[in-house]
Amino acid sequence: MSTRASETFDPALLAVLSNRFDAIVREMTNTLLRSGRSAVLNMARDFSCTIVTGDNRLLAAAEGLPVHISGSHLQTAAMTELHPEYREGDAYLHNDPYLGNTHHADHTILAPVFVDGEHLFTAVAKAHQADAGNSLPTTYMPFTADIYEEGALSFPCVKVQSDYRDIEDVIRMCRRRIRVPDQWYGDYLATLGSARIAERRLKELAAKYGSEVLKAFVEEWFDYSERRMRHALSQMPSGRYIGSGTHDPIPAVPDGIPVKVIVEIDAEAERATIDLRDNIDCVPAGLNQSEATAINNVTTGLFNVLDPDIPHNAGTFRRIDVLLRANCVVGIPEHPTCCSMATTNVADRLINATQSAFAEIGDGWGLAEGGNGMGIGWGVVSGADWRRGGAPYVNQLIIGSNGGPAGPTCDGWLTWALPCAAGLLYRDSVEVDEQKYPIHVESLNIVTDGGGAGEHRGAPPARIVYGPKHDPMTVAYVADGRLNPPRGVRGGLDGHPSYAALLDLDTGVEQELPTLGQREVGPRERVVGIDAGGGGYGSPLRRDPASVLHDVVEGWVSRHAAEEIYGVRFTGSDSDDTLAVDAGATETARGSS
Repeated sequence: MSTRASETFDPALLAVLSNRFDAIVREMTNTLLRSGRSAVLNMARDFSCTIVTGDNRLLAAAEGLPVHISGSHLQTAAMTELHPEYREGDAYLHNDPYLGNTHHADHTILAPVFVDGEHLFTAVAKAHQADAGNSLPTTYMPFTADIYEEGALSFPCVKVQSDYRDIEDVIRMCRRRIRVPDQWYGDYLATLGSARIAERRLKELAAKYGSEVLKAFVEEWFDYSERRMRHALSQMPSGRYIGSGTHDPIPAVPDGIPVKVIVEIDAEAERATIDLRDNIDCVPAGLNQSEATAINNVTTGLFNVLDPDIPHNAGTFRRIDVLLRANCVVGIPEHPTCCSMATTNVADRLINATQSAFAEIGDGWGLAEGGNGMGIGWGVVSGADWRRGGAPYVNQLIIGSNGGPAGPTCDGWLTWALPCAAGLLYRDSVEVDEQKYPIHVESLNIVTDGGGAGEHRGAPPARIVYGPKHDPMTVAYVADGRLNPPRGVRGGLDGHPSYAALLDLDTGVEQELPTLGQREVGPRERVVGIDAGGGGYGSPLRRDPASVLHDVVEGWVSRHAAEEIYGVRFTGSDSDDTLAVDAGATETARGSS
């Protein structure tokens, strides 16, 4: 560990500059949120911004989605390798999963930032697209065997601006192939604007403090971050911890996709090694991880069980080794392997397997598994809006709600969304979705008894019902967790399984749908979906009876489950506000269990 910078760098200035870089990333984020055109950006915030050093080390990420950010340096490395003549005013469009990107739907703008002719930083803005030119109107293609069948436009770090001006050939390619060209171009401008805002602010920062101060700060900030990570790892019990899970079966993989994560903690050496090599080869489907997502997701699982205040940057990553192999479903994919869904499903399984592995240590360690996969409430809807002249529309809805995992000190978050987002995605406004697109949301409710029971309870999922207002609509969804729901740990119970169905409004009959699929929905039909609930942590018989009472009153837990699973007995009625815990009867009931 270097002590050079720490001996000379003012600690107060270190704090000021670390927060200043963070503030720049937050301004990038606000720019994209406020100016993005599609709902998936300007409501759901499915994008992330980072700052990377000129020599390709992740420096600042603020509130970027975990699945997006840790591989930013892989993308900037592709830029510096493929374009050695890059210069000020250039910008690059990069969505290639074989060169450090997540998946084709995440269009990333890379803008090198120069100070006095020196490339000091690269601004990185990554935004999920409502449509990426796939062969079907969805950015998630679970059933495609390779990228040719996937059909997405692929930009392996292609220059899209020179001297701050668009290269029109690239823009024309996108407008020709993407179903909603004006919406895409608006989102492109928002992403580009986010990167250019960072460029402007970084130049202002360099003008104020000087490039030499900023370079010294970078080294000290990385050293400080490494010290924090070393300390955290030194406090963990050394050992080898194994986490596992299985993605539900799909036609191309009828036995499902097993995932195995081996984590070795060496407290004395203050290192963590995460080995993913003991997994199956890539599968002929879109569920394979890209290199970036494989790394992002297991490091996310590790960070989830550490002090949340530890910075997430290249200094921290010095203490983590992630072992991958080529042609592995959770490793390094080889062209033309399809990674269309690299940011969810198997990605979520990786995070769950990593964080739950630490529960092997004992009480107080690890997390349960959180709700995973994107069900009906996360569907990509498309069609023609004949009320607006037959204009095509494509957008991903984010109005579902997976339940968060319980931990050793708290219940799961209701706002968890997905393991790969960890509460950082926003949920759509139903009213705005209904204004922008020809859909109608019939209902959205929390599922009673949906969270895995435990001393700390997993969060319940949501049940959603929606469909088209007038004309047929296509809904593509990629749920997981119907056969293999999120698991509890340390005696906690599993979360509610996912569910998808098609409701006939005339007959009232619900026809269950496959785990993943695409379905045309008519005006007299509705899709019905239940996301997966979070797993519980610890025995339900250890849960505070007052917390059980609260859950019953709120409708999150039924009185039947409170009595049968939690062993809590009550007096009074939940219909007239007289419900109360019978402490003596509860103690007796729990003692006999």
